[in-house]
Amino acid sequence: MSRTPRWHDPQIKGHKARKRGQEVVDDILDVTKSSKELWKTSGKDLVADKVTYPKLIGIEKSRAFAEELNKEAQDQPSGFDPEKAAPLIDLANYIAYREN
Repeated sequence: MSRTPRWHDPQIKGHKARKRGQEVVDDILDVTKSSKELWKTSGKDLVADKVTYPKLIGIEKSRAFAEELNKEAQDQPSGFDPEKAAPLIDLANYIAYREN
């Protein structure tokens, strides 16, 4: 019998940190990279007057928050087999350090 995942399960918490990290990094890239670098139109959030992390807390604090989320995402699978957790850690790093 499988159990229903709970919000406090490490797998769920790690997923939430990765997802939030993706949002923060995407917001940062939207204001710091050109459309050519992103391979998509940059500045769309600014034009649409969307609420973004850089708009709320600034670029540097957004970068620090992305780092914090990356660390949280990497820490979550610490109780799992390191070989099985490695792809999750790689994914967290990819999200945190992507350039486009």
